[in-house]
Amino acid sequence: MPGALTGPDKEHAETSMVTLHLLQSALVHVNTLLLQQVLAEPAWASRLSDEDRRGLTALFRSNLNPYGTFRLDMDKWLDLVSAAVPRPRTPADTAARSTTDTR
Repeated sequence: MPGALTGPDKEHAETSMVTLHLLQSALVHVNTLLLQQVLAEPAWASRLSDEDRRGLTALFRSNLNPYGTFRLDMDKWLDLVSAAVPRPRTPADTAARSTTDTR
């Protein structure tokens, strides 16, 4: 049966599914940080149109290499702290956005 979860029992299948969801969430988080870092550069900000921005997604996986060699540089830190983390939206933000939206 295509799309069926396989494994010795239901608990094993659920654990596998939850693990894959966690992995996807972590991937989307890192990809979002990468996109924010690129879009913070003025050259890219001026180059992308509104259509380009609407087409952006953090669900890409071209930066993964699941079966090959992983080069790990333990002397280099990932620059995750300097990435700008947006604050949670408030009802005031939503109201301000709806008044400025021209579509």
